[in-house]
Amino acid sequence: MKQYIVDAFTNKPFSGNPTAVCVMERWPSEESMMMLAMENNLSETAFIVKEDAGYRLRWFTPATEVELCGHATLASSFVILTFYEPGSDAVRLNTLSGVLTIRKHGVLFEMNFPTYELKEIPVTEEMEQAFGVRPVKAVLGLDLVCVFESEDQVRTMKPNQELLAQIEGRIQNATARGKETDCVSRSFCPKLGIAEDPVCGSAHCQIADYWSKELNKQEIIAYQASKRGGYLHCRMEESHRITISGEATLVAVSEIMAEL
Repeated sequence: MKQYIVDAFTNKPFSGNPTAVCVMERWPSEESMMMLAMENNLSETAFIVKEDAGYRLRWFTPATEVELCGHATLASSFVILTFYEPGSDAVRLNTLSGVLTIRKHGVLFEMNFPTYELKEIPVTEEMEQAFGVRPVKAVLGLDLVCVFESEDQVRTMKPNQELLAQIEGRIQNATARGKETDCVSRSFCPKLGIAEDPVCGSAHCQIADYWSKELNKQEIIAYQASKRGGYLHCRMEESHRITISGEATLVAVSEIMAEL
């Protein structure tokens, strides 16, 4: 079984969000996929099997399977369209979040995802203690999004992972309006076994949606200010959908020798 290490939302190796992409002829057990995800110890390992109606894609963190992962979808599409379907400019992926069609436009891989209703909730003392900075606003959709006064607060915060894990929402997103981009964010996922996700595509289904309304802009350029960093090109679509695009670059190709 081949495994590809791909950095997503970047065109430079060793930046963006690293993903392990495993292309298989058949499905191993969930226990085997979970063990390989733990062995890789990346925020996500993607598993792909070709089926009659495209490819089936599943995502695993070191702790659990997840329903949606943007950067691993981008990395998986990069692998399929580069090594397995080089003559195609689109790929159909069957996932726990439904059918996702990813299209290649030049160097960008364009993903179409659902957005989520964002409900404003009170800012609490627990949020301030967990992030180390008090948010000016908090909204809850699929995950919790905390809005801060400045980009510097987002970039320099040192969150308490134990306290973050106690807050409602499986991923806690910190975001502020950017100086050179429309917004800057960071994503923390202690409940999924990930201290900080380097660049989180699914989080921007909410972050870009929020800033699109705040800035009255259909297109949002977002930067995720993790240590690795990465850019996301976001465009709001009709029917509560969003297009998120980014680049990807190959770091390594390996052969998994352990029997799964």
